[in-house]
Amino acid sequence: MYNPFENIDARLSNIECLLHQIKELPLSNSNQSLEEEFLTTTEAAKFLSLTVPTIYGLIHKGELPVMKRSKRCYFSKEDLFNYIKKGRIKTNDEIKAESNAFDSHKNHQKRFLKKGVYHA
Repeated sequence: MYNPFENIDARLSNIECLLHQIKELPLSNSNQSLEEEFLTTTEAAKFLSLTVPTIYGLIHKGELPVMKRSKRCYFSKEDLFNYIKKGRIKTNDEIKAESNAFDSHKNHQKRFLKKGVYHA
């Protein structure tokens, strides 16, 4: 005779094994996630699709985040990602939203100035 509880018990055992495996995974990967990846000038140029002289020009201008050690330049991959993200151009809708927020803030300040409540 078929006993559904045996099937449930087997499935629960499988789930328990999977949970133990999942619990152990972050421990093995945690050391790798803590290590930051650094790139040389050539690797950074390749990563940013720029030439090496352009990289040195950006370093000289202070535009590119860099770490220097014993006449060598090192770049954090995370810093390079952030550098790229800073160059993002806003959409027209985002610019309009910022403009409207700025205008409403200015109008709010003007109302307080007329009432004599706001003192700079």
